[in-house]
Parts: sequence; structure tokens; C-alpha cells
Amino acid sequence: MRIKVINPNTTWAMTAKIEECARAVAGSGTFVEAVSPAMGPASIESHYDEALSIPGILAEIAAGEKNEVDGYVIACFGDPGLDAARELAKGPVVAVAEAAMNYASFLGRGFSIVTTLGRTRGRAADLVDRYGMQARCRGIHSCEIPVLELDRDPDARKVILEACFDALEQDDSDVLVLGCAGMADLCQDLSDELGVPVVDGVAAGVTMVQSLVTLGLSTSARGEFTRPLPKIYTGTLTPFSL
Repeated sequence: MRIKVINPNTTWAMTAKIEECARAVAGSGTFVEAVSPAMGPASIESHYDEALSIPGILAEIAAGEKNEVDGYVIACFGDPGLDAARELAKGPVVAVAEAAMNYASFLGRGFSIVTTLGRTRGRAADLVDRYGMQARCRGIHSCEIPVLELDRDPDARKVILEACFDALEQDDSDVLVLGCAGMADLCQDLSDELGVPVVDGVAAGVTMVQSLVTLGLSTSARGEFTRPLPKIYTGTLTPFSL
């Protein structure tokens, strides 16, 4: 089985970390490859960033289809391009916010999300609504650390830990969801210190795709996820013509 994990930003150091976390949960016989697109933002922290990340994601899906990839994980907590990716891929496509929220819902009565910047909380709230998690998600919190500072700021782990403690106290939650793929490597340490399950969407996404492929399940091709009608795209988008 081949699973492609797409980090929609172009920061390869983060992609390497994501790949390590993804491979740690892959089963025997599953090959996991993490990639960054050739085009896109260095980090995704706004609607503008997210919109401009989608062509790169779709290019990686198209490349994966040519190389017989079995399933895909979109490793950004905004879940950018998920619907479009499902139109292109034969195998299942799962995004990390979707996967993390679903896993968290199995582990307790309610969960809190701890993300990076406060400006991304609205997008997380949109996804809570989309995935029908309004009754499970008790709060969305930010630690105010930019994505690219997660590995550079020596105090980042301490700040994230404090934000997690605050979220548990304020929301009376049973489970925490980390709202950035760049936090994936902190999952187990935070869980040990907090004494509650901490869900990382990268690991959740990989195991979810792995399970779907094992079960022989993929996105339905009936209705809106049928392959897009062929048409001409112009200018910079010419290579995306189907």
C-alpha cells in the first residue's frame, strides 16, 4: 500500500517532520511518502495562503495518480482543497482536521482544539460545523505562535503546553486536538504531561487512509465527486486542464 502525505506548504523541514510522524504509525507493508508541492506558500495562516496552496496540492494528487498511489492525506489543519482532491483521486483522500476530530470524538465526551494563530480559529470553527462536531468541540484556542516558529522558538513547546492546560480547564474537555500538522511531533509528550489523549491529525489521517484502503473503500464517484468535466484552463492554470 502506498500513501502520499501532502504538506501543502513549501517548507521541507516541516515536511520531513510530518513524514517521520506519519511513518511511525504506518503498518507493515505500507509505504508512506510525504511531499511539499513545487508551488505554494511557505506556511498557511490565512484564507489567502490556503487558496494559493490548492493548485500545488492538486498537482501532487495528479502526480500520485500516475504513480499508483493508493490514498492521500492532506496535512494542513485548514483541510485545503479536500473536495477537489477527492474528485481527482481514485483512492481515499483524508485531511488532518477531519481525521483528528473524528478520532477525538471516539475518546471522550468533548474535545478542545489548540491551534497556532488566533486568526485561524474561524477556519477551524467552519470545519467543526462541516464535520458535524458542534456537540463534541467545546472550544478552539490559539497559542499565538506562527507556524514557522514552531521549530525555531525555544519556548514554543512550553507555550503550547500552557495553552493546552488552559483549554482543558476552560472547556472541561476530555481530549485535545492539535490544530497544526507542524505540532505532530509533540503529541505523545503533551499527552503524557496533560494526562489526557492528545490527537495529532497526521497520525490519525494516515491510519484512517490505511484502514479505508484495507477495506477496499474509496470516495463515491456518484454525484458531486465524479471526475470533473474536461475543459480548457488558461494562463498559469494551463497544466491543470483535464
